[in-house]
Amino acid sequence: MISNADRKTNAPAKPVIEPRVRTITTADLRDALWRGYEDFMAQPSHLVFIALIYPIAGVVIAQLTVSYNIFPLLFPLLSGFALLGPFAAIGLYEISRRRERGMNSSWAHAFAILKSRSIGTILALGGLLTGLFIAWLLSAWLIYRWLLGGMPVTSISDFLGEVLTTPNGWTMIIVGNALGALFAIAAFSMTVISFPLVLDKHVDVATAIRTSVAAVEANPRVMMIWGLMVTGLLILGCLPVLVGLVLVMPILGHATWHLYRKVVER
Repeated sequence: MISNADRKTNAPAKPVIEPRVRTITTADLRDALWRGYEDFMAQPSHLVFIALIYPIAGVVIAQLTVSYNIFPLLFPLLSGFALLGPFAAIGLYEISRRRERGMNSSWAHAFAILKSRSIGTILALGGLLTGLFIAWLLSAWLIYRWLLGGMPVTSISDFLGEVLTTPNGWTMIIVGNALGALFAIAAFSMTVISFPLVLDKHVDVATAIRTSVAAVEANPRVMMIWGLMVTGLLILGCLPVLVGLVLVMPILGHATWHLYRKVVER
């Protein structure tokens, strides 16, 4: 006789239903950005409070490079910091999710993700992005040591002079930016919608990454435009001594949630 426990053990596993992605247009990008702006304007004081972490972190990074005389890592640190953006914005996705459902969406609810049953997956994805960030810094340092390793760096002006006026300096700029672009494309493809997907549907890491990559493959031109839009807005936000990130980061964070809603079928 087969017991109930045996029946459960021998029962076939339920098939995993992969999220389905849609084809979107540039009009969807504009709408997602506008909806992100609306989310920000609904509670700007709360979101500015949350977003202060971005310019503060940027200033700390810049100060550390000066204090420890590691000027060659200043640009890689600031540019690579954007790789962690999708992870750092997880609280903003939660606020947009709650607003979408008509729930209370005060800034305190940004920390509700700590109690989410997907917190392990969220941390795993964050760890993956952190690994990419560290790999990028290591690569940038090795390129610097390879091309300008013998140069004593005493000030940022001396460093910039060597970089901008020597063949090796220009080689470092070209090689470093090309490699940085590869890291950015990899991080973008794997995480453009993966964090909102995990928060919403509680999928595992592999499913989240596969769906994010599938979204990019299904919409290569539109996703390229979105990546350029994000890069352009981040540059604008950095110009006034990183203060603009207080506005840019929360708007982009909320817009990413709405982009996810447009790309992944409910």
